[in-house]
Amino acid sequence: MTVDQLPATSREVRLASYPEGEVTLAHFELGESALAEPGEGQVVVRNDWMTLGSVARDQMNPDTKLPIPVFRPGIAMWGRTVGTVVRSNSPDLAVGDLVEHFSGWREYAVGSAHEFFRRDRSLLPGPEYFLSQGPTAWHGMAGTADVREGDVVFVSGATNGVGALAGQIARLRGAKRVIGSTGSKEKIDFLVDELGFDAAFDYHDGPVADRLAELAPDGLDVVFDNVGGEQFEAAVQVASRGARFALCGALAGQHGTGDGGSPRLPLMSVITKDLTLRGFATLHTPDQIEDWNDRFGAWLREGRIVFPHTVVEGGVPALPEAFVALMERRYSGTVLVRLS
Repeated sequence: MTVDQLPATSREVRLASYPEGEVTLAHFELGESALAEPGEGQVVVRNDWMTLGSVARDQMNPDTKLPIPVFRPGIAMWGRTVGTVVRSNSPDLAVGDLVEHFSGWREYAVGSAHEFFRRDRSLLPGPEYFLSQGPTAWHGMAGTADVREGDVVFVSGATNGVGALAGQIARLRGAKRVIGSTGSKEKIDFLVDELGFDAAFDYHDGPVADRLAELAPDGLDVVFDNVGGEQFEAAVQVASRGARFALCGALAGQHGTGDGGSPRLPLMSVITKDLTLRGFATLHTPDQIEDWNDRFGAWLREGRIVFPHTVVEGGVPALPEAFVALMERRYSGTVLVRLS
């Protein structure tokens, strides 16, 4: 299909019902919506790539505690996406422009031009690279934890889209040792052999504190925590005096009925070690995103960083199965679904 053709309908994925436990294919439904020429000030965008993240599971919970809107049964879902403008009735965007937006889970998006953010195709190797979680990884490592020369860094949940970049960023900022946790031997090899982590361990293999003490005998200077639970508790135990914690997520307690999102905090350890614990949100300004894309593009051209990602083919119909696989932790890096 060329950019000057417009179909009569657009396929989309809707939430069929709220999951009470594990997400299954039955919680999704595939539908169609009518597609028409854009109104005044509007554009039509063909969605080319979409990224999947675990936060969507929280959006399937009507009682989520996160400050985000939740999905509604029978209504098309949404998510971070890049696509190409195929119709424009606005002076702000032209046909052929690459744009980033949040109307994913569908083949085409229609809306006011100000809802779409133009991206420079020449900046990164492909449009899907704009969907990296680099802005979050950079903000946590550079702005929150202030990783510096000689630091020993621990990244929990290191094979997800944020952690896989956070570890590389720590190295680029001069860390002398970067350690990651993950869930399998295969993913350990991925972190060490492909991403350049100095060491990694499977958090299933015995007490996490023991593994951290073994891999960081002189303590941890920086902790980038995506997990919470036992891994956070262990990192506090092994932390050096003055260690800085960037708290990005709590995967151990994000879903289900576990208490991983409420780890025990030994206050005397925090006080006597003079630890800094800082949580940070992932809502980024346009300037922060553009700064990351410039930095990311330069590092990629210099061969100093890689973009770990998994590509899922199959378009919009493949989204539900890909999301179920994401929840089962079958992927490494950023999960990207090719929509067109």
